[in-house]
Amino acid sequence: MPLTTPTVRDLMLRAWENHTAIPGFNIPYLPMMAPVVRALRDTRCFGLIMVARLEWVKFESGGPGPIHAEYQRQKDDRFTRLHMDHVPVIDEDNLQVDYEADLQEAIDLGYDSVMVDGSRLSLEENIEATRRIVARAHPQGVAVESELGAVMGHESGPIPPYDELFASGKGFTDAAEARRFVAESGTDWLSVAIGSVHGAISAATRKEKKVEARLSIDRLKEIQEIVQIPLVLHGGTGIQKKYVLEAIANGIAKINVATAIRQPYEALVAESPEKALEAVYDATVQMIREDLELEGSADVIYPA
Repeated sequence: MPLTTPTVRDLMLRAWENHTAIPGFNIPYLPMMAPVVRALRDTRCFGLIMVARLEWVKFESGGPGPIHAEYQRQKDDRFTRLHMDHVPVIDEDNLQVDYEADLQEAIDLGYDSVMVDGSRLSLEENIEATRRIVARAHPQGVAVESELGAVMGHESGPIPPYDELFASGKGFTDAAEARRFVAESGTDWLSVAIGSVHGAISAATRKEKKVEARLSIDRLKEIQEIVQIPLVLHGGTGIQKKYVLEAIANGIAKINVATAIRQPYEALVAESPEKALEAVYDATVQMIREDLELEGSADVIYPA
């Protein structure tokens, strides 16, 4: 084991440089954390335990404090770090969010990295919002993720049919804008919109199977060549595997997973909490081994 524990920024750079990726698993219900950590350990995969603001507003994660407290009980520094996922400036219901307060709470609690989501803002406003969080986080050694473009799926209303959405490139990250955004915001990692979609979160649709998404690898290559920092893929459940592996080879260093582990838990928890937790474990292992092919990644990016 190294004498000093690497930061999540260090590990993300190692993943990026080695053309592998770090999966991030969203925890909308606190009991899900233990089987996810166990699955990461058993597969020797380094991953992030994550919570987004919508998971304490729309689900039952409880908020930054309860997630942090549970993480202290479950963490394994060899295989995990704690990430604050989407804290939007404007949320999925088009409401203004006190994003600086939420992210400051995560920074003060000791989260290893945070994400400010200004994707519903103009380019200039997104840069400024991200710069504000970078100024708060970096002095505390906390890495910052941001988003440019629009990864759809969390909106309260319907989105266009997927084939229409993909063909139009609506919401896709613009490479020229990405160049300016990265240069001016100081972000450590950039979430890009290249064809993936988030899982539905409304009570009426959250049980539905996700669309089988595709990715514009050409757009990804264009962005990566320009920005030269680790890129992030949100909406990682349901993407055709060949696209995922090609994306990892072309700059995606972090992949977010939520629906694939949430739906098995929700399907079984009323019948048997024990079965629900085993289903989370099994789904996490399958995602790591089969869908992402990241088993053993810790041995690459965090060698003992």
